[in-house]
Amino acid sequence: MTDTQTPGTDERIPASPAAPQIADPGPLGLAAFALTTFVLSVFNAGLIKDGSLEAVVLPLALFYGGIAQVLAGMWEFRKNNTFGAVAFVSYGSFWLSFAAYVEFIAPKLPAAHAYQATGLFLLAWTIFTVYMTIITIRINGVLFAVFTVLSVTFALLAAGALGQNAGVSHAGGWAGLITALLAWYGSFAGVANATWKNKTLPTWPFAG
Repeated sequence: MTDTQTPGTDERIPASPAAPQIADPGPLGLAAFALTTFVLSVFNAGLIKDGSLEAVVLPLALFYGGIAQVLAGMWEFRKNNTFGAVAFVSYGSFWLSFAAYVEFIAPKLPAAHAYQATGLFLLAWTIFTVYMTIITIRINGVLFAVFTVLSVTFALLAAGALGQNAGVSHAGGWAGLITALLAWYGSFAGVANATWKNKTLPTWPFAG
């Protein structure tokens, strides 16, 4: 830290210390989203048919997909990254609300109409994801791919729930698996490039 002198005086004013740099929280948020999405999508795609095993998703949704993503989003606010902050806090909250919905709300809904509540929940997240996808057009190719396929995932799951169509829901599960792989690549690239101090793994940034 150096001192600066006020013009016309001999008084020196201590300069403000530079703000400390923080690590990029983006790879953490993407990893948390990818892993939780992957595990749930295995069940949505019908790769594991024993529904009782789906309970494995809830602790992941709470602690990794939920809390870890919200924390990543808070650090994105600190880095002045509006998109990252909104995305990670929102999808972290998605996983927290999903866990609460499955554990506390869904069992109390009328069995004949529960699909409508689930479909509405997924439809609302589809709308949010679509407009976030539009914003990624000015960021990079990896995020554009992640959000594009995620929009398809939510749309298929919403349509499958509202139409009570297992085949469409299974298609949404497969799209979710692709989403998870894309998000994992984004996380891997972010960690590798920051650790190796180079841009070995491309993210295909778009021109501003």
